Amino acid sequence: MTTREHRMKKLLCAATIAIAVMMAGFARAASAQMPQPLRLMTYNIRLDLASDGANSWSHRRQWVAAQVLWLHPDIFGMQEVLPNQKADLIADLPQYRLFGGGRDDGKEKGEASPVGYDIKRFDFLEGGMFWLSPTPDVPSRGWDAAYPRIATWVRLKIRDSQQVVLAINTHWDHIGIIARRQSALQIVRWIEANARHCEPFLLFGDFNSEIDSEQMRTMMQSPLALRDARAVSRSAPFGPSGTFNDFRTTPTESRAIDHVLLGSRIDVERYAVFSQAIDGRVPSDHFPVLVDLSLKQCR
Repeated sequence: MTTREHRMKKLLCAATIAIAVMMAGFARAASAQMPQPLRLMTYNIRLDLASDGANSWSHRRQWVAAQVLWLHPDIFGMQEVLPNQKADLIADLPQYRLFGGGRDDGKEKGEASPVGYDIKRFDFLEGGMFWLSPTPDVPSRGWDAAYPRIATWVRLKIRDSQQVVLAINTHWDHIGIIARRQSALQIVRWIEANARHCEPFLLFGDFNSEIDSEQMRTMMQSPLALRDARAVSRSAPFGPSGTFNDFRTTPTESRAIDHVLLGSRIDVERYAVFSQAIDGRVPSDHFPVLVDLSLKQCR
């Protein structure tokens, strides 16, 4: 091979490599513009109470973890999670990180409403929590609520994309009517102040409210125009309409109080309430709600 032929071969190899790199860049750019699929779950797992007897946490722990592993949400929110339950879930679900502290001190005391996310799918950018009360930055009980109530939020970036999502998990009071109404207003204000331009946001949890209640309408009729995932699902909703079962496999009167609400640039592909029973028993006194979403890129 002559010197000239050798140079030509080197130039051809370099050009081939450059074209391959350029095509890979085009492919990544095209992939980044595609809608991002996302599976989301909200689940009130019932706090650990010895008085629940056969339904106490020690008898349900493996079922709850197995449900999460089988359904494999990318992001999930749980409610009524006591510190020992959170420790169990961290041990049982090593592919997820659970973020969020207890409502009594923001750390290790009281029920938590953590957000879990798949550590292989997301990079954690930031997160926090606030109390549903007139003093949201400190542990507190608001209005006529029976207990302190919180919202936990995380900002996550989907790996190998530029897509960032804001996820908010909450648990509203079961007694205080004023507290639930004020919680709706407070969360709307928080999202308005904290959601970034073109950032899709998800609000989910146990609202202790039917979807047609005044407080839920407050959020859906606000400038945020939050949408009920069940109502806008492209596929027919699967499972029972109610989400609270009181540890009954087939409750005759099951209230729909666990919801997923969505901001703009999010399509709902499927919605389901999973009511599986195991040997005549259910893993919690709520059924988990699961939604498959598509997140649109901002243009």
